Amino acid sequence: MTARSGGARLAGVMGWPVAHSHSPALHEHWLARHGIDGAYVPLAVKPENLRAALAALPILGFRGVNLTVPHKEKATAFMDRLTPQARRIGAINTVVVDANGRLEGSSTDGYGFLENLRAGHPGWRPGDGVAVLLGAGGAARAIAAALVDAGAPEIRMCNRTAARGEILTRDIGGPIRMVAWAERAAALADAALLVNATVLGMSGAPPLEIDLGRLPPAAVVSDIVYAPLETPLLKAARLRGNATVDGLGMLLHQARPSFAAWFGAMPEVTPELRAAVSGGGTP
Repeated sequence: MTARSGGARLAGVMGWPVAHSHSPALHEHWLARHGIDGAYVPLAVKPENLRAALAALPILGFRGVNLTVPHKEKATAFMDRLTPQARRIGAINTVVVDANGRLEGSSTDGYGFLENLRAGHPGWRPGDGVAVLLGAGGAARAIAAALVDAGAPEIRMCNRTAARGEILTRDIGGPIRMVAWAERAAALADAALLVNATVLGMSGAPPLEIDLGRLPPAAVVSDIVYAPLETPLLKAARLRGNATVDGLGMLLHQARPSFAAWFGAMPEVTPELRAAVSGGGTP
């Protein structure tokens, strides 16, 4: 049991809604494992209250927070400084409060995505072939940048709102090519990787409708949604023989640098952690 005192280090996750987040369970696991006097709490923050909530962090003694949907892009405007990667991506998932109460925004989503993909399918290599990326939100922007920097030869980006996709393509640069949402199934031809970076398929969200018929059997399918753990997309891919990587590992790996910044210890992703988080309550 993690000790809690008046001097406990505090962090949390801001989202709207936030009840689905597994982040409190994983950070509490690490706090207990490292014997750290601290707490990590869910913070349900409406979009119109985001600026005030972030400004209150130093006053309340928080070391920082994670940000989830729908705050990752909007929060960049409320930071005192951004890391170069966060500025390029235009979205953040981590806020660190420094000793002077200033807020620094960074993104660990790309790191978490690649680490999860490598752990879930060790044979995958960025240069294997075309990557198809569905979505253009904060997580998708981080994943696109990570794939470009890792050496993906081509990224076909499909988003329901074309304008947001065009902005992502312009901001991230590299071998990203826009594909109309209506052509997403055709874009799978000769792909080596398919990534769902939308909320489609998440519990309570509309389904992701996509025909996998043209996806090569050797392609890897990754879904950043982790509630449910096996999304309809992953189930359909698995049944047709494709390797699949669920979104829980991305959550676990992206949290490691955040935890280190707030609590002073770099944690590990272990089978025990995965079991504790995936079995901890309703996603």
